[in-house]
Amino acid sequence: MQTHLEEVVRMTKIVVVSAGLSVPSSSRMLADQLSGSAAQALAEFGDQPDVQTIELRDWAVEIANNFVTGFASPRLAETIDAVVNADALVVVSPVFSASYSGLLKSFFDVIEPKVLDGMPVLIGATGGSARHSLMLDHAMRPLFSYLRARVIPTAVYAATEDWGAGDGGSQLEARIAQAGKELAALVVATPRRTGQAAEESLPFEQLLANLQSR
Repeated sequence: MQTHLEEVVRMTKIVVVSAGLSVPSSSRMLADQLSGSAAQALAEFGDQPDVQTIELRDWAVEIANNFVTGFASPRLAETIDAVVNADALVVVSPVFSASYSGLLKSFFDVIEPKVLDGMPVLIGATGGSARHSLMLDHAMRPLFSYLRARVIPTAVYAATEDWGAGDGGSQLEARIAQAGKELAALVVATPRRTGQAAEESLPFEQLLANLQSR
């Protein structure tokens, strides 16, 4: 017998916000892996994921102009609209002075308060040392709690050493996989945000347990 989740295939929009400044960027690398993990987990639930990536460095000037003029350019407004109407966000920032980047903060400052209410969010960060990982819970998680988003329990931090092929790399892969499953389960358990019909769903904890057992 098919379950409701197996019968219904729904489009799920994941918007990735990367605050990395360099090219290539370790923040973008982590963001791609996190969104890929979430997309794979959503596919296991029967969803059809659609991933859009926003590199904030490409919008830095327009974000600054928005502060000065009080108006978003058409291009920036389109980007903000994509974030606001996503089904889930993956947000990754490099660590600067024990916090997320000023570019990331500026971007979310130009978004209207409360429009991210209930938004499922996966947060991640990159830095040179594992000791900077506390930034996720001390700075980044409170930011999205203030915005009334729903941040999944597992946040992912990648230090330089984690990108190697040793145990650090395997531990990072495990955290990425866990975070992807948690985001997918929360998305499936959350009513549609973009005008789509609301669907009955199992609780987040049960959905995650079902996915973990596969």
